[in-house]
Amino acid sequence: MGRWYSRPVLFVQDLDRARRFYVDQVGFSEAWSHSEHGQALVAQVERSGCELILTCQWPEKAGSGLIFISLDFGDMPAVRRSFERAGVQIEDGWWGYPIMIVQDPDGNQLYFPGQSAAANGTR
Repeated sequence: MGRWYSRPVLFVQDLDRARRFYVDQVGFSEAWSHSEHGQALVAQVERSGCELILTCQWPEKAGSGLIFISLDFGDMPAVRRSFERAGVQIEDGWWGYPIMIVQDPDGNQLYFPGQSAAANGTR
């Protein structure tokens, strides 16, 4: 049996605004996008193997996504600093261990494990 491959879909109100957030502030790059009749409907952004599909096709679902993104423990401080420099709002939270929460302009959340999770091997 072949490898299973998945990409989460995040629902957004304004695709251009979401792309700017993920590319300009969170450090993703745009892999591709799809437009119909001059309107951008879907785009994929990626960073270090993490791929997300953004779509404005179901605006009533916007802001309901939550993605857990595991990083190497040593990368967390630099990632956090880069987010802070880019003006990304960061919330410290708890999900059985410390997490860093980043919310996109629509309210979709990105959860990153904090120091305790990575140090204890529980991610």
